[in-house]
Amino acid sequence: MLRLAGQAPFRLRPLSSNVRPPLTRCALSASKSNTLRLVVGAAAIAAPVLHCITDAMEWLQGGFSPLQLWLNYFAFLPMPWLLLGIYAVRQEKLASSALVGALLYGAAFTYFAYTTLFALQSQAPNYEALWQQLGFTYTIHGAAMVVGGLLFAWSALRSRALPRLAVGLFAAGLLVNLGLAVVPAPDILQTVGTAIRNAGVVGMGWALLFGSASREA
Repeated sequence: MLRLAGQAPFRLRPLSSNVRPPLTRCALSASKSNTLRLVVGAAAIAAPVLHCITDAMEWLQGGFSPLQLWLNYFAFLPMPWLLLGIYAVRQEKLASSALVGALLYGAAFTYFAYTTLFALQSQAPNYEALWQQLGFTYTIHGAAMVVGGLLFAWSALRSRALPRLAVGLFAAGLLVNLGLAVVPAPDILQTVGTAIRNAGVVGMGWALLFGSASREA
């Protein structure tokens, strides 16, 4: 109780328990980082799984269909940003070479998303017909995907920023895609290479959501 000269005593009111201190800059930054981790991790799981489903549909149908191509397009929409997002979450451990690789990989998938719309517009019946129409440009972007993906994988393996098994699967799938691009082989084998690559991306997404960045598989 306080008393000023010549005045009646008065009491100080306790601070309301509802008054909370403002969030610090560090707390806001941590909240944004956690949101980014959750979004990127979820997308890195959902998009490759949907991509594999559309590949299975293509193989079972013996070619393209409008439903399969639209699902493929939705799977490709987040693909250009997946490695960039993973880099953003793990940038403290990943080298700048990982960023270069992510940009190359993302540029390739931006084009691949366009090719799905092109296939819908041209009514291409299958991959062979689509490749005959796009040819050299498609091949160049395929090479960018392989180079960018391997550069990212090399950086991730060196820094141990991501699980080694997931990164190894991702790199192995890219090498299978590269080998089958220069050696005549059934299309189903390309699908197998893509599935291995996608399994690696799913593993990286799982690590962002539930695992430890430094854990070795």
